Amino acid sequence: MPINSFENYFMSWKPDRSKLRTPFYRSIASLLEYDIINGYLKPDTKLPPQRELADFLDINLSTITRAFKICELKGLIYAVTGRGTFVASRAELAITKADRDENDQIIEMGIVEPLDTCNDVVADTTRDIVQREYLEKLLDYSNPLGMPYHRMAAKQWMNHFNMEADIENISITSGGQNSLSLILMSLFNPGDKIAVDRYTYPNFIELANMLNISLVPIESDIFGMSADVLEMVCRTNEIQGIYLVPSCSNPTSITMSIERRQQIAKVINSYHLILIEDDIFSFLAPEHYLPISHYVPNNFVYSLSISKSLSSGLRVGFIAYSNRFVEKIRHGIFNINIKTSSLNAEIITELINSGKAIEIIKKKKNIAKERNEVYKKYFPINKHENPLSFFRWLPIDNKYDSVHFEKSAMEKGIHIYHSDRFSVKKEEGQAFIRISLTSVKKTEELESGLKLLKELL
Repeated sequence: MPINSFENYFMSWKPDRSKLRTPFYRSIASLLEYDIINGYLKPDTKLPPQRELADFLDINLSTITRAFKICELKGLIYAVTGRGTFVASRAELAITKADRDENDQIIEMGIVEPLDTCNDVVADTTRDIVQREYLEKLLDYSNPLGMPYHRMAAKQWMNHFNMEADIENISITSGGQNSLSLILMSLFNPGDKIAVDRYTYPNFIELANMLNISLVPIESDIFGMSADVLEMVCRTNEIQGIYLVPSCSNPTSITMSIERRQQIAKVINSYHLILIEDDIFSFLAPEHYLPISHYVPNNFVYSLSISKSLSSGLRVGFIAYSNRFVEKIRHGIFNINIKTSSLNAEIITELINSGKAIEIIKKKKNIAKERNEVYKKYFPINKHENPLSFFRWLPIDNKYDSVHFEKSAMEKGIHIYHSDRFSVKKEEGQAFIRISLTSVKKTEELESGLKLLKELL
């Protein structure tokens, strides 16, 4: 195919030909995904025709078609018959895992995988359940809050992590993100303010933005969110709630100390804040730690998702809540969820009741310990960070802005996230990167990625 001159020819997207690696379709898909999620290509931007791109890159049309198909399946782009291909709305905000089958040249260290190495146990349990005579009863609309014995298993699982709640104040949800959506829509109104860590879970940030809820960043130290700063902000602002991930804060990996939990609880009780305690990493916390919810019995909603601890694909979560929130939470479930899959809840219940759930988290903790030992060979770990964290929070030189750092890392062969993605308030200051330790399949691949990162820094 002849190489045509595109020097003075406008194209909405011109991938760098020098960055292409074989197989080309995967490389092109990776470059397109990167430019979309990092804002180089805005939502609804019309991409160049496939034939034009093929001519520009001097490759076969079918190669472009395969690359576009990968990005379309990821929800990054969409095609309109007779008009062309466009960047999907809000695709630049996506925090998604690079497809391991479609992009095996990039070491994934961005998205935090849940170590689904025990899905064989989950699959065996599933096969057993579908053979049971009562299977049909798990496939209807009954019990919107969750079947009573599923909620009893949820109570048992919460008790394992020192969270006490009456079964009447426990409901089954469709995973952690569904729990957060349900809580915000049921208990908060547009314009309300919720205190959060300056760096927090990015999907919570986006969810609050969608619901027009304002997030107020609170400074933290090595023990977690500062209770003094929180109290000062509450004194001068009308704050309705607070969102915390205390067992292993995402993205900083700090485990909030017991003393700090008690200090934060005192502020919550003083100002009657609604505590949203996201305890997704409870299984990584020290065994004697009590949830913050324990100290604020009249002001909490406690979320315990099983996506990281047991199985991500089943999309099951548990929530417990104070008496004053019972009616609003139930109203939200009836109108938002209708109900969570009883079949999925049955699988999780069986894992809990059989003791297999405990064995799964033991295995995951052993893998996490091994991964953190590898990390310590290259970078230090602060003693106040969770020693079993699935991710690490590494300070970097301020000369690295988010766009150029992530792109440089991708060119080096690693997919990683800059702290701007987790920042509630964009401002100058110390920069960080969050490093996933669990998204690679093998420890050897993690070691290779850390070596590349060390060279990059």
